[in-house]
Order: sequence, then structure tokens, then C-alpha cells
Amino acid sequence: MKYVLGVDIGTQSTKALLIDAETGTIVARHARGYQPDTPKPLWAEQDAAVWLDAVIACIAGCMGKSGVSPSEVAGLCVSSLYGGAGIPVDADMRSLHPCLIWMDRRAEEEVSWVRANIDQQKLFDITGNGVDSYYGFTKMLWLKRHRPEVWARTRYLLPPNAYVAYELTGALAVDHSSAGNIGGVYDLRGRAWSGEMLDLLGIPRAMMPERLVESSEQVGTLRAEWAARTGLAAGTPVIAGGVDAAVATFAAGATRQGQHVAMIGTSMCWGSIARTADARHGLIAMPHVFNGLQDLYVFGGAITAGASVSWFQEQFCRGESLLMLDQEANKIDAGADGVMFLPYLMGERSPVWDGRASGAFVGLSLFHGRGHLFRAVLEGVTYALRHNIEAGRLNLSALDDTLIVVGGAAKSDLWMQIIADITGYAVRTIDQDVEAALGAALLAALGTGLVAPERAAMGWVTLAERAVPNPANADVHDRMFHAYKGLYPALKATMHELGRR
Repeated sequence: MKYVLGVDIGTQSTKALLIDAETGTIVARHARGYQPDTPKPLWAEQDAAVWLDAVIACIAGCMGKSGVSPSEVAGLCVSSLYGGAGIPVDADMRSLHPCLIWMDRRAEEEVSWVRANIDQQKLFDITGNGVDSYYGFTKMLWLKRHRPEVWARTRYLLPPNAYVAYELTGALAVDHSSAGNIGGVYDLRGRAWSGEMLDLLGIPRAMMPERLVESSEQVGTLRAEWAARTGLAAGTPVIAGGVDAAVATFAAGATRQGQHVAMIGTSMCWGSIARTADARHGLIAMPHVFNGLQDLYVFGGAITAGASVSWFQEQFCRGESLLMLDQEANKIDAGADGVMFLPYLMGERSPVWDGRASGAFVGLSLFHGRGHLFRAVLEGVTYALRHNIEAGRLNLSALDDTLIVVGGAAKSDLWMQIIADITGYAVRTIDQDVEAALGAALLAALGTGLVAPERAAMGWVTLAERAVPNPANADVHDRMFHAYKGLYPALKATMHELGRR
């Protein structure tokens, strides 16, 4: 019997799964939590050592719980959150500075510089992506400008999964999904670093690792020192992995054009499988982690999705469970009796693309209570989801009639119904309580030859019907969504003025 390990480095935790490669059965799981550092408003960063320690602990936890022999583990794969600027490392591959992660919005001045000095159409055409402080290349420019002592010593800028794979194997490679997600410096059609864009931006070509690999490709094999700490055998193959949203989409079985998946955890990522990308639609594009030579993962999302829910619970409902809040909100009619929430608590990504956007409740009166506000939070995040789906429709001739939802939001029956009502799609979720870690395990099985590509395309998960749109709620949500789209343009100047520091 052969097993594979899938590990996913997330924003708030790392999770690992040990999987029977023949059946896809979960044999053991382990997780370790942490929080990103937020030293200033709109800043978010993490020390690489936190991620590496969590990966090692999670692998060891799975092996310790399972009783599986090290010789029976055929391979492991690590996926990760979008690491923004990446981890700057020196010539000895030591981390020099915390990683500016996807949530970080400090590079607004660098965004302005790019817009003023770089041909936007050329950037769109080469990279398939736009300009925003979300993208790693603008964060790299921030490091160059504000941390010159770090920049001067930087040999490489590494995505989190590539950094961990290097530590585990001593071999350096970056997968195409992680490279593409950086934006600005990756040629999407050429599937290579763009020397032209690197030169225009003033980022040394040498900082981009030369070896680019498929997400199912072997980077190297496990070094003896880590074998002793993890319970694995030295020489175990380590597979490249990719960006967590794309890997979670793969885990949900999305491997053909038109399939689309919403991953709703701390953030929300809605993505579909496509063959082309147009940056003018305001979405993000990268090679997909499966069949990446042909297929793109085109996605957009809200920065604070589940984070908006957690913020509301922690700030205003301490001691109350999410189940209790769901029950309160379920008593409120669709549309929250006219209360609207804008989930822009750390700026916003697509298709708004404004690092200085801010959150808001609009439409409040003395009539409204906590249940209204909580329902408005769930609906506001879902209007953001619909906003991205509308942009995605411009890039695809058709989307499947079913939307697959993965992540913590799937635990809420109320939220699944809200998603169906607002988007107009039937909602299906994964029976197994897993996300990107399962996709990473499937990539490990694919990369080690235990699973054939046609079998990998089918996935290991079982999808369950969760909600269908209620026609009675369509009109109110259409009206509310129209109001949602109008609020940001109306409030943009005020948001920016209030955010001045």
C-alpha cells in the first residue's frame, strides 16, 4: 500500500493530510495555527520560520498518528497561500525579512509609480494581470525602496511553497502558478519570467529562480535531517505544489473549462478554468496546477471574507458562537431589511482594485439589530463573490450551472443558501472537510505516478448538493446587488479621505 502527504500553508494555519493513494481515503490529519503579523494598518507579513516549523510539525503529526511505515509514503507536496513579494533570501538561502503576504497593502505608492512609468497595456498583454498592491511585484518594489539593506543582500525572492521545498530538499524551483500569481514579471503566454518587464520595473532578473516547474513535478528528495524530524524516509520525493486557491480548485475536481469554484476562508477566491485571460476584466490569471500547459486558473476575490465574519463576531459578539449568529440571521429576510455591508476591511481586490477602499455598513436605522448586521456581512461578502463572477463571465463563453464552494464558509447552511440566492447558481460542497491539502496530496500522487492524469482529473472528493436558488429572493438580491455596485464609486473619495494618515 502506498500513501502520499499533502500539506497546505495557509494564512492562519498549516494543515497536512496523509492519504491512501489508491482510494483517496484520509488516514491522518494534523494542523498548526498561527497569525500573520500586522505591525501597521494594512500591513500583513509572516516570518518564513513560522511556516517551515508548522510544515514539519504537521508532517510529523500525521506520521505519528497513522502508524504508517516511512517506506510506504511515496511522496509529499506543499501548497501555500499567495506569498506576495515572496521570502527574500541571501546567497546562503537564509531568510532576510518577513514575507509581505497577499493581504498586505503597503505598496500603494509603488502602484502609483508603476502606473505613471510603465506602459499599462504592455504589462497587461505580457502578464495577463493588472497593477495593484495585492500583486507581489509591487511589494518587491516596496522592499527595494524601503528596505535597501535587505534588497542589497537578496539573492532570490521565493514563494512560501518554493522556500519550504528548498529547505526540505536543497533543490530550488518555482511552480508556474506561483510565478504567474506574482504578476508584473511573468510572461503568461510564454510561461517564463519576462526579462522585458523585469528590466522595466528595475527588478534584477537574477532574483527570479531559473527553474520553473509544473505543480505536479518533482523538485527534489527529502534530506536526511528532515527525515529524522518528520518520520519520513530520506529520499522521499517532494512535489512542487502551487498557490492554495488553484490547488483547492483542483481538489474540488475543477479541471475543465467552465468549471468554477469559490474558496471562502479568511479571504474569498472565486476561480474558473479558462484558456485565455484579459487583464481588462479585473481578474488574476496564472497557469492552472493541473494541465497547466493549456489551462489557466483565472480568479478574483475579496480580501476579507471569512475575516469579515470573524471580525464581526470578535468585536461585537464575544461569547456567541457562529451557529447562534446564523440562527439570528436566519430569522431576517433576504436583503437584511435594507442593510448593506461593504467587506473592504483591508482594501479590496478584484474587480475593485483599491488598496484604500474601506468597509462600511449602509442603510442602518433604529429598527435594525445584530441579526440584520450579521446577515448583511454574509450577504456583503456574497455580493463581492457575484461581482467577481460577473467579471469572470466576460472571460468565458459559459460557466457551469453549479458553483462549488470550499472552505470554512461551507459549514454554514445559511451562507450556502445566501450564495445560491445571490449568484443564481446551485451550490455544491465537498463532503470531506478538506481543501488545498487534499489537492496537494493529489498532486503528490500524480507527480509520483501513483495516479494517472485522467484519474487525477476526476479528483478524490464527493460533492454534495447544498442549496438551490430561491426564486422568491431573486428580485431583492438583484436590487441590492445593483446598490452594492454603486456604493463603492459613490464612497471612494470619502474612503480615501478618511484613510489619510
